[in-house]
Amino acid sequence: MSTISGESLLQQLNWRYATKKFDPTKPISPADWATLEASLILTPSSYGLQPWKFIVVTDPALKAKLRPASWNQSQVEDCSHLVVLTAKQDITEADVDRFVARIAEVRGVTPESLAGYKGYMMGDLVKGPRHAIIHEWAARQTYIALGNLMTSAALLGVDACPFEGIEPAKYDEILGLKGTGYTTISACPLGYRAADDKYANTPKVRFEAKDVIEHR
Repeated sequence: MSTISGESLLQQLNWRYATKKFDPTKPISPADWATLEASLILTPSSYGLQPWKFIVVTDPALKAKLRPASWNQSQVEDCSHLVVLTAKQDITEADVDRFVARIAEVRGVTPESLAGYKGYMMGDLVKGPRHAIIHEWAARQTYIALGNLMTSAALLGVDACPFEGIEPAKYDEILGLKGTGYTTISACPLGYRAADDKYANTPKVRFEAKDVIEHR
């Protein structure tokens, strides 16, 4: 197993920022993009259920349609890749069965041997009190993916900007999500910062460690 140093990690986390202006002439390489897609797939989720779908938009015409639904922020059009993070609107027994079948396939076991795990998920997510807020639960999972994507991008020297300044319902309409069981939660443009983005060298403003971290 290879690792990076703590110094290198913090250097990249200090290097990254919410990029306000991308250079539209600099695309992310296919190799780096494949790595970033893999980082999305490898994101952890509660139960491992992965109640999401990630829509990668590179078509200029589609990005142009999404810009008005993104508070007219230029990053949507100028970025190399726009990732739209969507969450399942509901979790049903069919979703649990699909996940159980995938576990069985990957780990070489029988679905029957996972009956206890299925029952645990069913009792919590499908039949339990959490089902009343199941879409909110699924939406929270997507933020784990968003953070993982941005950190992975920073380690590759790729810029990113998390977006909640969007109109999810309009995104759903433009991307044809109605009736799919998924709905837009957030978006993240990725690419490379423009040379004249004044925010690139603006000092980060963070509270001191003593204000946000407690040791007990």
